[in-house]
Amino acid sequence: MSRLKELYKNEIMDAMTKKFGYKNVMEVPKLDKIVINMGVGEAKENAKLLDAAIADMELITGQKAIATKAKKSVANFKIREGMPIGCKVTLRGEKMYEFADRLINLALPRVRDFRGVNPNAFDGRGNYALGIKEQLIFPEVEYDKVDKVRGMDIIFVTTAKTDEEARELLTQFNMPFAK
Repeated sequence: MSRLKELYKNEIMDAMTKKFGYKNVMEVPKLDKIVINMGVGEAKENAKLLDAAIADMELITGQKAIATKAKKSVANFKIREGMPIGCKVTLRGEKMYEFADRLINLALPRVRDFRGVNPNAFDGRGNYALGIKEQLIFPEVEYDKVDKVRGMDIIFVTTAKTDEEARELLTQFNMPFAK
């Protein structure tokens, strides 16, 4: 069992129950899934760029990434409906906790001029979105083999009903929120 999941089962559930006064253990919010999304706009000219992005994402997450396709045609962006323009991975269970642990303890501290993540990036329903400007902060990615620096969006989907509960949950996981 991963370190974060162990921490959740032993300490975080107790702390959350004390703070919010839950009557049942099933009320305690938990991490449901982590969705990682990478938009590759240049893939419309060069399909190899999308393959490189998918390879990077699979290296970072340890799970197969799928290509995402455009939902609509946009003439200004020269995009047709159905064109592959990005990739995504949905992590659940053990891999999710493993990725969250690596993100919080290894990757985020490697960000240049890091002062913490935005504490207000919650959506009102207990989910948290985080944007990363470069994939090089992950230790799995080798600097010399990167063709292009790409960013990604990481969304933490929780079972929390409010942003306050979700913020407390992520704080218990040691998410470095900016003061």
